[in-house]
Amino acid sequence: MTKNTQSLSYASGAAKRPLLGDTIPSFFDKTIARHGQREAVVCCHQDIRWTYQELAERVNQLAKAFIAAGFSKGDRIGVWSPNNVEWLITQYASAKAGLILVTINPAYRVHELAYVLEQSGLSGLLVQNRFKSSDYIGMLQQLCPSLASARAGDLQADRFPKLTPVVSFSATAETGIYDWKTFLALAESVSDKVLLRCQMAQDMDDPVNIQYTSGTTGFPKGATLSHHNILNNGYFVASIMNFTEQDRLVIPVPLYHCFGMVMGNLGCLTHGSCVIYPSESFEPEAVLKAVQEERATALFGVPTMFIAELALPNFMEFDLGTLRTGIMAGAPCPVETMKQVNELMHMTEVEIAYGMTETSPVSFQTRTDAPLDKRISTVGRVHPHVEVKIIDPDTGITQPVGEMGELCTRGYSVMLGYWENEEATRAAIDNMGWMHTGDTALMDHGGYVNIVGRIKDMIVRGGENIYPREIEEFLMTHKAIEAVQVTGVPDPKFGEEIVAWIAVKTGTPVTEDDIKAYCRGRVAHYKVPRYIRFCDEFPMTVTGKVQKYKMREISVQELQLEEFDTA
Repeated sequence: MTKNTQSLSYASGAAKRPLLGDTIPSFFDKTIARHGQREAVVCCHQDIRWTYQELAERVNQLAKAFIAAGFSKGDRIGVWSPNNVEWLITQYASAKAGLILVTINPAYRVHELAYVLEQSGLSGLLVQNRFKSSDYIGMLQQLCPSLASARAGDLQADRFPKLTPVVSFSATAETGIYDWKTFLALAESVSDKVLLRCQMAQDMDDPVNIQYTSGTTGFPKGATLSHHNILNNGYFVASIMNFTEQDRLVIPVPLYHCFGMVMGNLGCLTHGSCVIYPSESFEPEAVLKAVQEERATALFGVPTMFIAELALPNFMEFDLGTLRTGIMAGAPCPVETMKQVNELMHMTEVEIAYGMTETSPVSFQTRTDAPLDKRISTVGRVHPHVEVKIIDPDTGITQPVGEMGELCTRGYSVMLGYWENEEATRAAIDNMGWMHTGDTALMDHGGYVNIVGRIKDMIVRGGENIYPREIEEFLMTHKAIEAVQVTGVPDPKFGEEIVAWIAVKTGTPVTEDDIKAYCRGRVAHYKVPRYIRFCDEFPMTVTGKVQKYKMREISVQELQLEEFDTA
């Protein structure tokens, strides 16, 4: 039978609801008008509880401060902080002022921060002073020694010429850095009319957010997302979850990622729902406490978060009876975990979502009315207003239903491109507007999709996307390393862990502990290899290409690891 006589692996998302044509600021104001007196945000660790009207007052104040500080439409402003209300305020205030928010991973260290500051051309940076082992101010001072003699708002750093104001989310006496209250006071010189004029000058297709994803070239790429991209994706994620203004969502995932700021923050904004931040970063007991005390109806998380919550010794002491729904995404979910979430956490309507930062992020989501086996063993069906197809990666031809190939996505959700990286953009988005995900997938006759594996070498560890090439290039800066190859191996807690195969230069002894110590403090903690394997050679093809699948097989055997079933 020829391919053109069979059903093809193509689906388009039918939609009863039209796409939103608003910018984020205009929709924000509509939500305030509709739900001003409803609770908008609860931040448990800061003991803060605001209505939408109270949130709006703070958002408008910061937006005016941005304008007073001299920021113009299209300027990039960075936020480098764990979860807190200041992060949320910055998300909406930067949009109101016409700025492009660059979200920076709180786990980044000096090496990674420097690249993002430089590549994005940041004009300003908002930071928390420190978090856990990260001294954000100290790292900035290391990169910008001129802070020590600068006046707040007038940093002149040779390496980052556009970066002028650095603003602390709290009180600080550090030279060259704005205290939070002092910066907000700048708003007094800007009128409501000026702020409104800034809002009206924006278009729904303007860029509003840059999120850096690890790159196969060894450097992160800045996925550039528009108002239209992320406002609509947040709206449809929450709509499929049947959200209303009565819903209360606990968000333990980081806000710097689409999961938190788009699916969480914008999903709630578009429905007048309440966001709840249980802690600065994930703490399983804080999550369950927030669900109980705030009578949450929904909970987000990657599978490792749900596993940790279920494993708490005092899990049964928490009343989770108000939970109805939620989303599990970011990594493959063990089927047994999904069953426990359904039964023990009362999340009978929990859904799986699949996507990538470059698609704003969600392309697939399970539905509550789907058969049980489809809800726990697939990533669901295509999102409204989105097209997907599965192609033969060699020919580009759409595969018949039931045959594996590369998953491609097209529609409103596809990013504008990688920031100032046309070559990478052209490699990801073809001439017909299809985003090539690099993931191997399989579609059935009902349009349900399984993500089978990855064409690229990406490792997914606890919801964090890690590209081996980035770690390899960093490790090659170690003076004792001759060659290195990195791949993923299965892990029951994080889904995958990192193993580095290292060939050492003759006469330069080095230990596993030496390698890990070299990584710590220089790259994000989740990029530090869990396993080190010293070797003289790598598995190769006859043409000299490293066979990473064989590296994985050998590592799994030597480390006595086990593959596990996932949903």
